[in-house]
Amino acid sequence: MIFKPYYYFDTGCAAYLFGCGGLGACAVVDPHEEDLDQYVAFADAKGMKITHVIDTHVHADHRSGGLALARRANAAYCLHERADVSLPFEPIRDGQEIALGNTRVTVLHTPGHTPESVCLVVADLRRGPDPWFVLTGDTLFVGAVGRPDLPGHARESASELYDSVHSKLLTLPDELEVYPGHFAGSLCGAGMSGKPSSTIAFEKRFNPLLSKTREEFVEALANVPPKPAAMERLLRVNRGRVEAQS
Repeated sequence: MIFKPYYYFDTGCAAYLFGCGGLGACAVVDPHEEDLDQYVAFADAKGMKITHVIDTHVHADHRSGGLALARRANAAYCLHERADVSLPFEPIRDGQEIALGNTRVTVLHTPGHTPESVCLVVADLRRGPDPWFVLTGDTLFVGAVGRPDLPGHARESASELYDSVHSKLLTLPDELEVYPGHFAGSLCGAGMSGKPSSTIAFEKRFNPLLSKTREEFVEALANVPPKPAAMERLLRVNRGRVEAQS
């Protein structure tokens, strides 16, 4: 498997490109609008075609390059079926498997940060059938979790996020590597580590939110900082309801 993270240290964001070099198929996850040339150039250099572009959710902190990259690469632009957007996309569902040659991606629907949030469990069949890592989007960070207030109803969303983390992510193998969508510097959560990756076992032991009861978890997340005004505009842009250039 070929795996390349893209870290944006000024905003605390991450994007990922990964896939099967042998059979020449790859996906880009959570791409940024300004870096389309980099993703295409790297895939070309490795002899891979971008077949899928996946946003783990509708982003509120940066302009997504998802649809533009998919159109440029003639790839599928994927969002969870619950995504509330005015853009053409290929809906993905909980439990669905996406084949990228010998690389396989299993979709986990993990609502809470947003209703359409997903995590992506990735396996390399050349290593074996067991998963290698999980891209957790804005659901689970190193030392934190995603903020639940973007769609409104923060307490209800926080309870949903508790279920997503405990029933979907913490049941994965302890040794699984965790690659989130953000690290310290992002406004999409509070208390994130500056370290951009982790493991399920490390988060179980050291992430302070994961040892809380549901009530404690919801109460802790009810105190996230107010949303910056720019978030609402970025959500409209990424939902296709404002011209990106305006």
